[in-house]
Amino acid sequence: MKLKDLYKKEIVSKMVNKFSYPNFLQVPKLEKVVVNVGFGRYSKDKNYINNIKSNLEIITGQKSILNKAKKSISAFKIRDGMIIGAKVTLRGSRAYNFTDKVVNIVFPRVRDFRGINVKSVDRVGNLTIGFKEHVAFPEIKAEMTDVSHGLEVSFHSTSKTNEEGLEFFTLLGFPFKKNN
Repeated sequence: MKLKDLYKKEIVSKMVNKFSYPNFLQVPKLEKVVVNVGFGRYSKDKNYINNIKSNLEIITGQKSILNKAKKSISAFKIRDGMIIGAKVTLRGSRAYNFTDKVVNIVFPRVRDFRGINVKSVDRVGNLTIGFKEHVAFPEIKAEMTDVSHGLEVSFHSTSKTNEEGLEFFTLLGFPFKKNN
């Protein structure tokens, strides 16, 4: 069963029972997923930027956009307008499909994965996860990549509180660490 169907059939009713919403439209839903990669010290290397950009497009299945610096920071050798990263924003069914892939395929492939920290969910119920290596995604072949890079995935929900967001992401299948 696809994650979007699971959301409609099971997660909505469980959330309504737990939080007693007067209307099922108040149940949190996945608004968007943002996948972000920073170039760091390689921001001047065009070949490296193109490799990361193509990897990001392969992982998400959508064209990425380049992020530019808004102001100069001399300590980091960044100038205004310099390209410093790339990102992709997924919405709708693409966001649910990507979330399903992350939960069921990527997390089991991550080395030494013991669960997501509960503190990764912010006060308004959004979840942000960082991956140290992009090769955990099944579309990327480890022997084909020149440089391993990390990426950040941010799942934005329409929940209003941390508790709602934590319950929502738990029902979506995210493996959180147990507090012992």
